[in-house]
Amino acid sequence: MRIEPFALERFQSEWEHRVRWNLSESGVHPLSVRALAGSGHALEALLDQPLAYTQTNGTPALRDAIAGLYAGATADHVQVTNGGSEANFVVVWRLIEPGDEVVVLVPAYLQVAGLVRAFGGVVREWPMQRTPGGPWCADLAALDTLVTSTTRAIVINTPNNPTGARLSVADLEAVARAADRVGAWVVSDEIYRGAERDGVETPSMWGRSDRVIVTSGLSKAYGLPGLRVGWAVAPPDVAAALWAYHDYTSIAPGALSDRLATLALAPASRATLLERTRTILRENVPQVEAWLRDSGHAFDWVAPEAGAFVFARYAPAINSTALATRLRDEESVLIVPGDQFGMDGYLRIGVGDRTDYVLAGLDRLKALLDRWPATP
Repeated sequence: MRIEPFALERFQSEWEHRVRWNLSESGVHPLSVRALAGSGHALEALLDQPLAYTQTNGTPALRDAIAGLYAGATADHVQVTNGGSEANFVVVWRLIEPGDEVVVLVPAYLQVAGLVRAFGGVVREWPMQRTPGGPWCADLAALDTLVTSTTRAIVINTPNNPTGARLSVADLEAVARAADRVGAWVVSDEIYRGAERDGVETPSMWGRSDRVIVTSGLSKAYGLPGLRVGWAVAPPDVAAALWAYHDYTSIAPGALSDRLATLALAPASRATLLERTRTILRENVPQVEAWLRDSGHAFDWVAPEAGAFVFARYAPAINSTALATRLRDEESVLIVPGDQFGMDGYLRIGVGDRTDYVLAGLDRLKALLDRWPATP
């Protein structure tokens, strides 16, 4: 099996620690261990945690906490993984055989599409629509034409990366009907669920069909990417099968990460973490929008409903990778080019850090656009 290069992850991993302003992230500024655990009993218990292998599918306490986020789920529905990316990996590995067709909502984080092709499947893209001046939305009529008797799975991402749009209950029910019509699975990546600016939690795909797998984790909405805790929620027989696949990858979550994740998902802690994220977004998104309006360059965007990013189209006829490369090299700012979502002419701007930091990075983008195409 050969895997195509994952351009977005390689671009970020090579450069995110080498630039002065990193606006490529899609989560909020991360918390410290002390900020999460506090200075009392929880911190002392963490320091006394044996650095042994934990329960390899996640400790019962952590799986119970995750199950509590999904109506009707139990610990037997949950497989804990090292990050949401591993959850996506083992799910695709379990589901896809050579020749299987998979309908993938795009634009989206392209991990699943790359994995489907690596495992011999066929990706059928389901593009989101946007009318001029309107929001991004799912094209349900197009979905019905894409889903056929050869469809193995429909893959969605809600809230969506990079548009920040949420699929409605009606959208999710339509996806479930399309899948049920042909006996397909629905794989719903919900890692930005909880990062809504209006405080209304995005509806989950969970429970809308008997053949649903939800993946998620603590990296985006919770501000805890360094814990590398993700999960898949699935029917118990599928969750057990995913555990067997997980035995071949990273085997177990880290003991400290499992304990801290359990602490983070306690109801009071979870509410505090999500409110922190939403507060950051309520402050930063309007200021980034004001910058886009006042920059002197013709940007077009839709304010994100959720997620710590703004997906903006720019007017000049400049390739997005060329623009991002010069911005990195000349101004020490890292930003994600739309090419990496299959959408040239766009930039995904991370807005989850300190406001002054984000705006300072954007001012360097303006400086580059002001002098384009001249070089220093």
